[in-house]
This record gives sequence, C-alpha cells and structure tokens, in this order.
Amino acid sequence: MSRKPIITICSSANFYRHAVDIQQQLEKQRYKVIIPHTAEKMKKSGDYDASHYRTWLKDSKDYPKKTWLMREHFKEVASGDITLVINNKKHGQANYIGGNVLMEMALAFHLGKPIYILNDIPDQSPFLEEIIALGAIPLQGNIKSLIDRL
Repeated sequence: MSRKPIITICSSANFYRHAVDIQQQLEKQRYKVIIPHTAEKMKKSGDYDASHYRTWLKDSKDYPKKTWLMREHFKEVASGDITLVINNKKHGQANYIGGNVLMEMALAFHLGKPIYILNDIPDQSPFLEEIIALGAIPLQGNIKSLIDRL
C-alpha cells in the first residue's frame, strides 16, 4: 500500500487561521500536512493577527527573520509531495496570491510537484500569466475535491 502524499500549505499570513483549519480537515483524512512556521506559532498562541509577527515592517533590522521564514518554508515545499495554496480575498482582491506565495509555487513547479489553488485563479493578479503557466489547479473552494483527486 502506498503512503498518502504530504501536503505543504502556502498562503499569505493573513490566511493562516484558514490554513490551520484546512490542515486539521486534511489530518482527519490521515494526510500529513505542513503549514508555515508562523502559522504553527499562531495555532499554539491563538493569535492570528499577522501584523504581530511581521516585525520587520516596523524595524528593518528584523528582515533576517523574514529571510529565515522564507528559507524554512522553501524547505517545507521541497519536502512535501503536493503544494496547496490558500488564496482568499485580500486588499479587495479575490483569490489573492502575493509575491512570496508565487515564489513558493515557482519552487514547487521547478521541483515537479503538483500545485493546487484552493479558490480560483486570481484574474486581477499581476502574476496571472505566471500562475497559469505553473499549471496550478483551482479547486473552486472545495477542499474535498483535492481529497478526491488524491
């Protein structure tokens, strides 16, 4: 019997509460799910206010923290089998995918890992061309459709 794939979740920090919810849903189905380091901290503390963690925005000397978080999640994308992007509404844009998540998606693409997007492809994104070219598969908000595909 083959093992279930490891799913690495990528998303804006503003969506980490949703990432934790999806992690729990998938773990109930016996999937191993990796979420970003800060999402784990938020889960433990119960504080999901992303501004409390983005200290580099107030003190540029803290940018090495952001660099470390990026490197760590790149390692997690590499160690997973599948990348799942949570792309909710942010800054008035539906299906938001920011620069950092786009980089994680590019890494997954480079490593030959399937990329799923929880909602639809963000048609207003400046990265629309790249997101489509990465072959990301939209799930139309239905996490069960991911489970059915696996």
